[in-house]
Amino acid sequence: MGLLYAVIGVLWARSCRSKVRLDNKVTIITGGNTGIGKETAIDFAKRGARVILACRNETKGESAAQDIRQATGNDNVVFKHLDLASFKSIRSFAEDINKNEKSLDILVNNAGVACERQLTEDGLEMIMGVNHFGHFLLTNLVLDKIKESKNSRIVVVASWGHSLIRSINFDDIQNEKDFNYLNVYCQSKLANVYFTRELAKRLEGHGILVNTLHPGSVRTEIFRHMNPCTKLVGYPVALMFFKSAKQGAQTTIQLAVSEEINGMTGLYFENCRPVQMKPHALDDEAAKRLWKLSEEMTGLAPPQSL
Repeated sequence: MGLLYAVIGVLWARSCRSKVRLDNKVTIITGGNTGIGKETAIDFAKRGARVILACRNETKGESAAQDIRQATGNDNVVFKHLDLASFKSIRSFAEDINKNEKSLDILVNNAGVACERQLTEDGLEMIMGVNHFGHFLLTNLVLDKIKESKNSRIVVVASWGHSLIRSINFDDIQNEKDFNYLNVYCQSKLANVYFTRELAKRLEGHGILVNTLHPGSVRTEIFRHMNPCTKLVGYPVALMFFKSAKQGAQTTIQLAVSEEINGMTGLYFENCRPVQMKPHALDDEAAKRLWKLSEEMTGLAPPQSL
């Protein structure tokens, strides 16, 4: 069923057709050095934006920034170090952005991992730590800068996988009792959806659009953290049936730039269109519970302005 879904997604793939320019706009893309993130960065650069590649690996980040500058002719593409598995790194990155950037018009929370159980620098389970808690902290730390910008947007890359589970295991958020990386990955993607919806509600009246999406089944480097058996099966299937990174980036780009979504916030998109979420993804109480837990796990006091 999943493979059929992927094939249909490729055959009916839509593209962002917006011609909007991003001159004088400041954009951040986490994980912008590869895959969907890099293709998103290329698009933003072609539109004239200042593009900040927020990546963990300096060598790969600098190389990607150079590739994009050469490919687009936009010299305002830069790498800044960000390790979403380190609260210290996140805070340092946010401090740099808040101090040195004139604005923050588009934030794309794109980076993600799927791996066997390991811990972040701060002792959190890695998948939830990077895919949700890291982005939660980052977004909140730069939120005032986003508010200062006119018509700013926050885009959260989730996954169809959020619909494969019915809830987040709040009683074992560290996944110490029964770890299965696919289940934990799906929980992290449900967390992305909850975070998006709750943040959109908290930002009502600020003119900020906050939306989440499923990029489709895409040939990316997410398999790199998986065990050898999964890689052996996953790579050939991905090569034959999944979208290219450029195709997979189209919904992210749509949510970041298109005039078609003006006024639309707190929604979930697939193939450049809003789609109805499963009932469990609309659980407001679970979203509020996750927000409170995330504040506790990241050491973040509630922003005074929310």
